[in-house]
Amino acid sequence: MKFAKLIILGALVLGIVFPCYAEKIVVEGSTTVLPIAQKAAEVYMDNNPGANISVRGGGSGVGIASLLDKNCDIAASSRPIKDTELDKAVTNGVDATANIVAMDGLAVIVNPANSISKLSKRQVKDIFMGGISNWLQLGGSDEKIVVISRDTSSGTFEAFLTLVLEGNKTRSDALMQASNQAVATTVSGTPGAIGYVGLGFLSSSVKGIEINGVMPSKDAVVSGKYPVTRPLFMYTNGKPQGLVKEYIDFILSDEGQKIVEEEGFVGLKEKK
Repeated sequence: MKFAKLIILGALVLGIVFPCYAEKIVVEGSTTVLPIAQKAAEVYMDNNPGANISVRGGGSGVGIASLLDKNCDIAASSRPIKDTELDKAVTNGVDATANIVAMDGLAVIVNPANSISKLSKRQVKDIFMGGISNWLQLGGSDEKIVVISRDTSSGTFEAFLTLVLEGNKTRSDALMQASNQAVATTVSGTPGAIGYVGLGFLSSSVKGIEINGVMPSKDAVVSGKYPVTRPLFMYTNGKPQGLVKEYIDFILSDEGQKIVEEEGFVGLKEKK
């Protein structure tokens, strides 16, 4: 009996009896998807103590590049993968597979002191391209328009470029920000500022404005009335398996989609 106890004790010291290995995955990318990914990871790990899910931002382009280089398990993205990225995926032996986890609307925001409350999509395009440079031109005060945009690695930037600017460049003096929160904070503190963020980043510190007569809201995205909407993705290397699958399945579950809604975005069941 004593000998057996010594064997068990020695084995425990060496870590070969009753191992407790936590499976770990890394989620990287979109700052739009970040609140969903973080909250879902927290809740999932609370319910599954053996799981280890690391979540970090950086932008959609950063996340997809990391997935293609096999440095992360899930790339969070607020835009579809590009053809050039798919070419790299093939070269690197990565099967970049899209998993849609939520829907979003791009909300155009201005400083709360701004009297302007509605714009057409064409007017927003003209502002960001430099054709309109003073709020007086739109019936507002005589004040220079300060354009706040996302950086070029951002999926939100790519979505805005496609859906609003129609592929045209943002004006050269636009202040480029690294996250949705940075855009909201800058617009909030800058008189004359205008920017754009995901629905989940709307707050009382900024003023969301109507686009083509429709306010940015979950209901407007669900109904299809809001003109600037997009899906939110989690890209994986092939069909999700193991903890990657369990985590994404959790986000797609009723509990996970409730988190999506609580973070200010549109759940897929709502969209249906």
